[in-house]
Amino acid sequence: GKTLLAKALAGESEANFIAVKGPQLLSMWVGESERAVREVFKKARQAAPCIIFLDELDALAPRRGAGGGSQVTERVVSQLLTELDGIEELKGVVVLGATNRLELVDPALLRPGRFDRQVMLDQPDVAGREAILSVHARGKPFDTTVDLRAVARQTPGFSGADLANVINEAAIQAARADREQIVMRDLDEAVLRVLAGPERKSRVITSHEKNVVAYHEVGHALVMKSLPHADPVSKVSIISRGRALGITVQRPSEDRYLISREQLLARMAGAMGGRAAEEIIFHTTTTGARQDIEVTSDIARRMVCEFGMSALGAVALGAREDRSLTLSDEVAAKIDAEVSLLVDEAYATAKRILTERYEDLVKVSEHLKVVETIDADELDAVLAGELAPAIQPA
Repeated sequence: GKTLLAKALAGESEANFIAVKGPQLLSMWVGESERAVREVFKKARQAAPCIIFLDELDALAPRRGAGGGSQVTERVVSQLLTELDGIEELKGVVVLGATNRLELVDPALLRPGRFDRQVMLDQPDVAGREAILSVHARGKPFDTTVDLRAVARQTPGFSGADLANVINEAAIQAARADREQIVMRDLDEAVLRVLAGPERKSRVITSHEKNVVAYHEVGHALVMKSLPHADPVSKVSIISRGRALGITVQRPSEDRYLISREQLLARMAGAMGGRAAEEIIFHTTTTGARQDIEVTSDIARRMVCEFGMSALGAVALGAREDRSLTLSDEVAAKIDAEVSLLVDEAYATAKRILTERYEDLVKVSEHLKVVETIDADELDAVLAGELAPAIQPA
């Protein structure tokens, strides 16, 4: 939304608009990058009133002396400062910058008189997502049963581009099915496509692998459903999407801006549920849990280093990109020990839950192997005994 906001600002002010991505100005040749910066500002002065939009500002002007910059970017920062503060006044020229990593931008650019006014653009909330979906839905044939509000609730964290993609994918799904109108299941499939990629039904896996994937995904789902602080499970599938052989989808009941320690622990335990199920049922583990382990380890490390949620206390021990620069070997070892402890506890929680719910694990997994995809209602019905598990054809 940052680029769109800059364009809207230029349109509303009836000003000319020059958009430049930071890396486009960088050159390996000495002096070329600085010359490119001067040219941009020269064109803007000639085209005044004009707005200069510098996208990916962190790549163009990274923090100097932090190990991430280079001689080229240091000279670019100096040239930018010269253009912003120089003798030649920027009359009729407004300079906007955009970045997803403000902490990486050189502080000198953020001082008064430069990029001193900062506007935070979060991902759209549920009302914003519904409005964006409505904009992209204009002119498309939707069935009267389609509920864009429900789709908005299913898509927390989606950007405007993601939501536009959802509508387009839904239209494609309807066309493939030779339907004149887009129905709700088209939108559900479109959301999954944006989240995890298209179905890959052509991928052939062995019956044993299908068995492992089913128990793995149901392991995730049962652990998540057993923890009060976990987000609700909305779908479990063993149909391959992208690189994943299966997927378990959670949908938060509301937009969330603060996450408690209990919620983070629930996420970790849920992520480890697949590996725990493999060990309980097959007495071994597979490479299928690789991404789950990465997610769990990352959450644990952030809890220790950034959120103060470990025995080391409320101490800032560095963000992911710079934690290794200033820590002693002793502190680093303590961090690793706390991270391992949190991961081990998450795995133990998952294994305990699945051991206690062994019969549910088997019942739902065997059902999933037959139907391949189950939603929240079907999962609840199988667990409650209201729906008999499907039987594998002979």
